[in-house]
Amino acid sequence: MADPKFDEAKGRVKKAAGDLTDDPDLKREGEADRLAGKAKQKIDEWEDKASDAVDRLKEKATRKQ
Repeated sequence: MADPKFDEAKGRVKKAAGDLTDDPDLKREGEADRLAGKAKQKIDEWEDKASDAVDRLKEKATRKQ
């Protein structure tokens, strides 16, 4: 999976290029890339939180045994 920050930066560059060239398709593509990067970043955060929660539950379970 590509780096979310890279996708976000790529989207900003494409959007800026679309603004400069007055290309609405490039603007939309850039915005889509930027939003995809943000979404991937959120998913990564949720995965980390879920993994941490599972680890804490495992620790509690092993301490009780």
